[in-house]
Amino acid sequence: MTRRELREHCFKMLFSANFYSTEEAEQQLDSYFSAPEEDETDAEGKTEVIHQVDLEEKDREYLHRRVEEIMERIPELDEQLNQVAEGWKTRRMGKVELTILRLALYEMKNDDTIPEKVAINEAVELAKKFGGSDSPAFVNGILAKLV
Repeated sequence: MTRRELREHCFKMLFSANFYSTEEAEQQLDSYFSAPEEDETDAEGKTEVIHQVDLEEKDREYLHRRVEEIMERIPELDEQLNQVAEGWKTRRMGKVELTILRLALYEMKNDDTIPEKVAINEAVELAKKFGGSDSPAFVNGILAKLV
């Protein structure tokens, strides 16, 4: 599985955890891997798979560990985001954008294998795919201030 695909799964897992208490979030993370495949048909009639978890055990372990690490650092990540997000404290941000920012900031600060530019670019791509029309610019602007 590519890093981009793993990152997208990581984003989805983190996003879903936003809606549960700590214990429930753990259960949701475990159930993520057994969720049924979902697809969607666009306006042109093209079917796109939007959720398919066909992962090797090593990828599952990697994702679970990474999501737990990020969740443990949420207070620290949010504090850093609040320092640079003028007028947009984390409590006011959309869940999609906040999750993307947390993931990207974690990668920038805690993963030496991912260059900052790559983390930012991937965050913008996630924002294009999952956020609203203003999301890519918002995510890019916040992350640029952190660099």
